[in-house]
Amino acid sequence: MMVFTHNEEETTALAGRVAGRIQKGDVLLLSGDLGTGKTVFARGIIRSLSGDPALTVPSPTYTLVQSYNTPRGIVWHFDLYRIEGPEEICEIGWDAARENGGIALVEWPEKMGLFVPANALRLSFGTKDGHRFVDGPESLLS
Repeated sequence: MMVFTHNEEETTALAGRVAGRIQKGDVLLLSGDLGTGKTVFARGIIRSLSGDPALTVPSPTYTLVQSYNTPRGIVWHFDLYRIEGPEEICEIGWDAARENGGIALVEWPEKMGLFVPANALRLSFGTKDGHRFVDGPESLLS
């Protein structure tokens, strides 16, 4: 299912709806080019799950991973743009994130190689006709 968003507020609102549908243990793979809204979407999920719309959620582009304690458990936000290979994901806490049953949001999941969980939820971000879109399972985006 493809959902178009016209600004950050709409992307954040969509993320809030998705946050209400994800469960502990879920892994969301956020794929798409630079500037298509992956980080805005991840921030929206984290803020929604935390119950704090003003929560500071920095991009993990340089730290590679950030974690947040929320009423629904720990949320891990991975940004794999800067890793060189799949083996590096273990060095930045992937095993810990998976073992604690938290929620993992992964930007640039194509860099994960064989570490992609079989049951991961895939969302694709892009632009079409000058508008951003999110494409993924109807169960998440409707």
